[in-house]
Amino acid sequence: MREVFVDDPQLLQHLCEELSTEPLLALDTEFLREKTYYAQLCLIQIATPHVIACIDPIQLQDINPFLKILYDPQKVKVMHSARQDLEIFHDMTQQVPAPLFDTQIAATLLGFGDQLGYANLIEKMLGIKLAKTHTRTDWSRRPLGRGQMEYAMDDVRYLLQVYQMQTEALEKLGRSDWLQKDFAALTDPQLYRQTMEDLWQKVRGANTLKGVQLAVLQRLAQWREQQAVEKNRPRRWIVRDDVMLEIARQLPQTTAALTKIPGSDTFLQKNADAVLAVVEQGKAVPQSQWPTSARFTRLTSEQEAKVDLLMAVVRMRAARADVTPSVLASRKELECLVQGNKPCAVMRGWRAELVGNELQAILNGDRHVFLDSGEIKVQTE
Repeated sequence: MREVFVDDPQLLQHLCEELSTEPLLALDTEFLREKTYYAQLCLIQIATPHVIACIDPIQLQDINPFLKILYDPQKVKVMHSARQDLEIFHDMTQQVPAPLFDTQIAATLLGFGDQLGYANLIEKMLGIKLAKTHTRTDWSRRPLGRGQMEYAMDDVRYLLQVYQMQTEALEKLGRSDWLQKDFAALTDPQLYRQTMEDLWQKVRGANTLKGVQLAVLQRLAQWREQQAVEKNRPRRWIVRDDVMLEIARQLPQTTAALTKIPGSDTFLQKNADAVLAVVEQGKAVPQSQWPTSARFTRLTSEQEAKVDLLMAVVRMRAARADVTPSVLASRKELECLVQGNKPCAVMRGWRAELVGNELQAILNGDRHVFLDSGEIKVQTE
């Protein structure tokens, strides 16, 4: 397989001409985001049965020729654990490359467990042990060494082979169509778009606040997001979550009161007027518009028993389908299902077909669970 490093427009054009006839593209990226709001795209790895290429978006000022190939709806993009990579392309174009095949998600239906890493998957399926010597590389630095390039290329070198093996295995199990909704959800642009009104829900500890405090936190979260985007810095570098919570809890009215809050730093003090104005905006929100925190309600003894029963059914169905129980549903999801709090993943797509609809029928009393010679069974009444 030919290997090429693409760092000038002519090489990129030649590569894109070659890729234009390929129906399958193995894809991965290297990026940095520890010090920025938006991920910094540092390298794009692409592979076909004939070529492995590393495209250098740092050296190239324009990668639009490649993006046209990437967004071609006739080409299946084969990736492993694709969400973060797809988010980068969404931030660039406000669209998500599709169609997609994610080998990590496919592995869950083939008995490899949940969230299996790429290197482990390659070792399990192909018996090839990948090097881990460059896991902490700063991919923004140039030039890249040969070892770094080989490491990056390995991330796509075997993807198409794994794709072929997985699709054949899924076909034999009759599960070829099970993953389409999962893949479609990953390529839905809405998944990667921030809703400003809901940002407060991502603040750790938000469920400890109530009433007007949540209204203030909602406004603070929006202000922080705007600052993070404008300065291209991580949210926590603007104001930490714990500091946001204390501001919303204490509702300071003066700069002196704001600076006494534990964790108040120079940035917050310099922007005290803006923060205090945001606090006042939150306090002015009518009570009818206050956000509400979905506080966790402790399960009753009867609900705990129901969760235990459903968990037993999940384990039984997982064993028969040769998948891990966590792939079908976590205990937390079953608790939500029992309490009727929110839609759960187990009630969507193939999970619903495999066990979710059955769980709901059990809760509704339409089916009952019993033991037969020590084996768990579900019977329709």
